Amino acid sequence: MAPSNPDRGGLWSNIKSSLKWLYPGMRVKRWLLLVPLGLAFVILGVGVFTNMRLFDYMQILNEAARQAFLRFGVELYLPAVYVPFSIFCITVGLILIFVSIQQIVGSITAAIGTGEKGRLADVVFQKRYLAQGYRIVAIGGGTGLSTLLRGLKEYTSNICAVVTVTDDGGSSGALTKSFGMLPPGDIRNCLVALADSETLMTDLLQFRFDGKVPTGASIEGHSFGNLLLMAMTQVTGDFEMAVKETSRVLAIRGVVLPSTVEHISLMAEMDTGEVVEGETNILDHPAGIKNIYLNPPKASPLAESLDMIRKADLIILGPGSVFTSIVPNLLVEGIPEALHASKALKVYVCNVMTQPGESDHFTAFDHVKAIQRHARDMRIFDYVLMNNQVPTPDLRERYRDSGSELVIADADLVKQNGYHPVVGNFISQTDVVRHSHTHLAEALMRLVFERGGLRR
Repeated sequence: MAPSNPDRGGLWSNIKSSLKWLYPGMRVKRWLLLVPLGLAFVILGVGVFTNMRLFDYMQILNEAARQAFLRFGVELYLPAVYVPFSIFCITVGLILIFVSIQQIVGSITAAIGTGEKGRLADVVFQKRYLAQGYRIVAIGGGTGLSTLLRGLKEYTSNICAVVTVTDDGGSSGALTKSFGMLPPGDIRNCLVALADSETLMTDLLQFRFDGKVPTGASIEGHSFGNLLLMAMTQVTGDFEMAVKETSRVLAIRGVVLPSTVEHISLMAEMDTGEVVEGETNILDHPAGIKNIYLNPPKASPLAESLDMIRKADLIILGPGSVFTSIVPNLLVEGIPEALHASKALKVYVCNVMTQPGESDHFTAFDHVKAIQRHARDMRIFDYVLMNNQVPTPDLRERYRDSGSELVIADADLVKQNGYHPVVGNFISQTDVVRHSHTHLAEALMRLVFERGGLRR
């Protein structure tokens, strides 16, 4: 017996699959039928308009059309008749084709769950246009990094967020102690920022169970996003895989990676010489921070993070707390070396306001010095983006009462030390002073376009 042709089975399978469009309830047959009808109108209009005399091959239709027009005392082949008639036919045909295709797309969109009607164009935009965007690596943690990602995702889906994992407070700290997982809080915020349906994802993943369960219940005080990552870690058995699978479920624009998957804690040598362990304890200590290091001191990065840094067109550090969001990533072995070796355009985004107990009275260049010192004086960025917009007096007074002040953009000092200052209005003034994700992303994309370009 001759062997069966494998292509024949595949062809028959494709034919059977295609025939399913004609099944009852598919809601596309009526619109599929409109396509040839629309094409017929277009062909008819083009034929009449170009005097192709298609009716010569369709004598019955030709005579019927002529008799119909003669009833109104009009000769079909007069230019004053066939030109508008042909334009009418072409227009009707194109409308029928457009409506039928629109309805088919709408039916498919509703069936495959791409979201509300009209969202298929957004999906294609994300998959095709944004996939051709710049390759960007953003390094940091806290709300600053998620703010940055919220703006960048409108320009490219080739985003890699490298996030610090030293948070030991709140829900993240409790889950770390109870389940031995890495702190999920900052990673959760980045996943929310990169999610396509950000409003819904924000409401869902930031939802906390405070007051929603009996007092003392184990989930009280935790956000749903943290619990989701905890559950995914239990399912996959690996925190890194849990983040990747959650990213896939949320269909985020980019990837979010922990700076390391090893359990580490933050250590600080204070100005008084005292050594303090734990991010929360460090921030609560009345003395200033002199140096930051990890316990254990050697932590390995993810190979994927180093590969992303190597391939990047643009690398961004910050915005974020200088000692507790940015520096911890640079203490992971291999990351500062990879940044130093990268040929990408490298930018540090300086904070807008100082942080009590962490960066009191810091200018922009003070932030730069602290970061470079903890990167073992390796040159890991060339540009420093600084805000020079002054908040309203009311906001400044409110921040001053809490021990925070505007970071001075000492651009001249930054430039004297070999960096390129980028100064502008990058803040959003609402009830708080923070970076505007739109202004920030616009400035960074303009910078990489003008001075970096794609390394393809």
